[in-house]
Amino acid sequence: MQEINRLKRKNRRLKKLQTTTCPRIRSSLKVYQRTTSYVISNREYLLDVGLYFVNMLLLYLKLNLKIELNQFTRNDVWFSVPKTNDMNIIGTKWVFRNKMDEDGNIVRNKARLVAKGYNQEEGIDFDETYALVVRLEAVRLLLSYACMCNFKLHQMDVKSAFLNGFLNEEVYVSQPPRFEDHLYPNHVFKLKKAIYGLKQAPRQWYERLRNFLLLKGYARGVVDKTLFIRKHENDVILVQVYVDDIIFGSNNNTLCEEFIATMQEEFEMSIMGELTYFLRLQLKQLKHGTFFKPIKILF
Repeated sequence: MQEINRLKRKNRRLKKLQTTTCPRIRSSLKVYQRTTSYVISNREYLLDVGLYFVNMLLLYLKLNLKIELNQFTRNDVWFSVPKTNDMNIIGTKWVFRNKMDEDGNIVRNKARLVAKGYNQEEGIDFDETYALVVRLEAVRLLLSYACMCNFKLHQMDVKSAFLNGFLNEEVYVSQPPRFEDHLYPNHVFKLKKAIYGLKQAPRQWYERLRNFLLLKGYARGVVDKTLFIRKHENDVILVQVYVDDIIFGSNNNTLCEEFIATMQEEFEMSIMGELTYFLRLQLKQLKHGTFFKPIKILF
């Protein structure tokens, strides 16, 4: 913009020289003016296009932020309370990342509101933080068993999984940046459920899912505590949990359909169909066997 203004000022100064009687100077001035006017018009056009894309990007970004906050409302995560001096207020921030498929292509831009968990005080804001995570060897054993029993594995994803875990402690967080309530600027949010960034969030989500599956008649594995099994006469369904990703399979498709319906009644799910990608493994399930290969991701 400063460059455009400079060129305009220079054009105004050059207009005074047009009164000269020298024809060579007059022709040179005309060529220069046509060139500078073309440059100015092109730069103004580029500025307009740039501002348009910036505005579209800001609108898209704001939409993603509102979608994330709607998840908090649907899951009844928090409620507003007046701020007092004895509260340990944990800050919040927005985190943006790209979600990629097995080929490394960007399929979605995600915005996540997370708590600044490094400000939590042990014994006040959290107690236990350990959460079970499936090992890659256990996944390979499950793939081998499914191949041996001739049934396919399927995959589902829990949307905003950590927002489903109930908290045992009193935790207060600040209002989300850029979404502060101007009517109640001194209010904070008291959490009913965990949010991303809290140290105990993975553990609380696992406990919520574990208790729900045990209530529905599933038994937890003796060695692998992230494996859940349910038997019905001669049929069996296996459920393997990795944080918010769940793979499952059965020799009876009815059990799989019942499991999907059960999970959708309790949580907001994304049914992803047949298992093709899990823990950086690309899989292909065929009638004569299951093939998989590790995927190398370059950063």
